[in-house]
Amino acid sequence: MSSQPVNLVSVNTAPDRAKKVIGAVIDNVKDKYSIVHAGNSTTIEEVKPLLLSIQPPPGILFCASMWTPEQQEQIQAIARDTIPGIKTHAIPTGLQVQVGPDGVVKYLMERIDDIMQQK
Repeated sequence: MSSQPVNLVSVNTAPDRAKKVIGAVIDNVKDKYSIVHAGNSTTIEEVKPLLLSIQPPPGILFCASMWTPEQQEQIQAIARDTIPGIKTHAIPTGLQVQVGPDGVVKYLMERIDDIMQQK
């Protein structure tokens, strides 16, 4: 386990839900990973300024499922351009609507190891 906490940023139009879902994931993996939910952007335009405002720079960005695949691609591209090496993950469009917050937590739990090992 790395001793340095990793800052995670979410891009979600429902910040309270983002906090709840990511809080649950962080809590579930705290024995393995030290992750801090450092901020949330509710718009694509706010992603870059938010990323630049957080110190140390975020190591992970999650796109919520309310964005279209094209928007998710745009958000992740902004993140990679702003912070080279940032790990990004887009939750499949519509997943929250299909499975609810608990389903999104389960989805992320199944993938967190892969996300953390991204290069």
